[in-house]
Formats: sequence, C-alpha cells, structure tokens
Amino acid sequence: MTEITKVPGFSLARQNALLKVKLLQVCSELIDRGMFILGDNVKHLEKELAAYCGARYAIGVGNGSDALYLALLAAGVGPGDEVITTPFTFYATAGAIERVGAKPVFTDIEKDTFNIDPNLIEAKITGKTRAIIPVHLYGCPADMGPIVELAGKYQLKVIEDGAQSLGALYKGRKVGAIGDMGCLSFFPTKNLGAFGDGGAVLTSDPELAEKVRMLRVHGAKTKYYHELPGCNSRLDELQAAILRVKMPYLEGWNRRRREIASRYRDKLSGLEEKGMLMLPKTPDYAEHVFHQYTIQLEDRDGLRDYLKQQGVGSTVYYPVPLHLQKVFQPLGYKEGDFPVAEAACRKVLSLPMFPELTDDEVEHVSKLIINYFNGKKA
Repeated sequence: MTEITKVPGFSLARQNALLKVKLLQVCSELIDRGMFILGDNVKHLEKELAAYCGARYAIGVGNGSDALYLALLAAGVGPGDEVITTPFTFYATAGAIERVGAKPVFTDIEKDTFNIDPNLIEAKITGKTRAIIPVHLYGCPADMGPIVELAGKYQLKVIEDGAQSLGALYKGRKVGAIGDMGCLSFFPTKNLGAFGDGGAVLTSDPELAEKVRMLRVHGAKTKYYHELPGCNSRLDELQAAILRVKMPYLEGWNRRRREIASRYRDKLSGLEEKGMLMLPKTPDYAEHVFHQYTIQLEDRDGLRDYLKQQGVGSTVYYPVPLHLQKVFQPLGYKEGDFPVAEAACRKVLSLPMFPELTDDEVEHVSKLIINYFNGKKA
C-alpha cells in the first residue's frame, strides 16, 4: 500500500525550527529586563516597519482588527457615517466599521484579483460616506490609483487593509503607505507573524499618528489624563521582539512565496487552458506576496475533499460573503447583490502556501490536482 505524502496547508514548525535559537534568546533577554509593555522592542519595530513600508509612522497595536478600528476612530468615522468596502474579505474589515457605529457599504470585486472593483465605488458614495477601505486580499494589491483619486474628489479617507499583504507593491510602492492609513496584522499565519495577536497602523500624517497612539492607551497622551474615548490595544514587547527577529527574513520569504506560486502556475496552467480551473493573476501594476495561492473551480468541494483524503491541506477563504452573513442582515442585502463575490465564495480554494514548502511538495500537490481532473474526465 502506497504511503500518503502529507502536505499541510500551512505550518510554522519549519520556520520556528530555523529561528528557534534567536527567538529563545530575545525571549530570555526580555524576561531578564522585565519590560513587557511599550518598551524598546515596540519602538524599534515601529521605526523598522515605517521605514520598510515607506510611511513616516507605524504604531503597534493589539491586533489587525483593532488596527482597523483605531484607524477609523482616528479618521473621525462614527455613528451615522458610511464606509465603502468589499464583501469578499474576513469579517474584521466590516466588523471594525460596525464597532465605530458606522455602516458598511459593500461594493463588488474584480474576478481576477478578488479585490474591490474601483469602477463600482463612485456609485456607492453618498453624503454620509467618510472613508473607503480597500483590502489587498491574499497578498495582491488593490488598484489604489483610482481609489485614491476618488477619495480626493469626494474628500474621503482611504484606509488600506493590508493584513495579508505586507511587502506587496503597487506601482513600486509598498501597500499600506499609499492611502491615509494602512492596517497590518501579525497573526501567526501572516507573512510576518507573531507568536500571538499583533497589529500596526501606518500613516504619514502626524495628526493621525498621534491620535492612534493616544487611542491605543485609553485615549491618553499623558498617563491618567484621558482626552479621547480610547481603549487598551498595545502591541506587547514579546510580540515586537519576535517580529524583529523575523523582519530581516520577510523579503526572502515573500520571494519564496512568489517562486512557489510560479511553480503552481507552471504545473497547473494546462488545466486552466482547458477551462477546468482558474489560477490567480498578478496585475501589471502589482507585485504579489501570495499570502494565499487561491484557485477557482466549479467543483471546489470535490477537489478539497480529494486533497484531504490524500493528506493535503487546503482552505476556503471565504465560504460566505459579508453581505450574506447573519450579523449584517440588518443592512438589507440579499443574494445576487454582488454576483462576483458570491461566485468567488462558491469557487475559491487556497492551496498549501508557506515559504518552507518544498519544490517536491508543490510538485506532489500539483500532480494530485491533475490526477483529480483526469479521473473526473475519465
């Protein structure tokens, strides 16, 4: 009996093994110092992130969801306001809009990039619109040029959701530093992941940066003197120290992700040419960082079940668009309102993707997919 070759959809074990000595060292140093909240590691990481992304400021916060929430608060978005975003993303994007008391206004996506369609945004702008949140989904930059232009025309804030796209380029510029603010997540599975939750807000506006800094510490500029209705959302020293160990590797990891994506494309392009599946595209204006490698196919669930039987992990990001989620039912959307996003939810499947994935494993996964389609054809 042939032994099944197991390939995880994602694994940190190999990366942790590579960096274990350095990670243990910084954790040990932190224990000796006994400084765990907003210490030197947070300050240095903020400077390093800002420089890497091309922003003047980076403010470390508790997680990516809070980054969006605090960015909206800093932008003055609140009850009665509207914020335009995509229905094809993780809940946190629209959840942050709800948390500040505003209304998410959804706009359909582009079929090839999975990102918000800039051509559809202007029709959604009303007198209540205060901001646009484009999401750079799966590591592919949204088309920021027309979005920023529209925002300027209507005096709106642009808050980039860059949770999945650290290091991605839009026309040579790092995403997250193109709009008024950019939001990052350091959830362990991200391209740059901590050992728990973590996030950051990027901006080049000193006033917005100061507001986010205050909002993350209960709205206080000086301890015990509270000027804004803030919250407790600080990136802690432990996570910052771990992220600083990993930062020098990020470009290499992203490069390896692109290599893996290229190998998948080489192996699976024949299936795409036959119309059996659709491979992810990288627009001319972008450099993708492939947080996920997401294909589309009609028999998504069949392939997912087959890969699982063969010991290969795969994931559906996301099975239900936001406008059809129960939590957003009061907004009054219905099935058919955003057909491209709804079709994506039925068809998307993310294949194994992490920098330590071997060429042999990519080859194995690709062969299984080809075999699956050949079997169905027969």
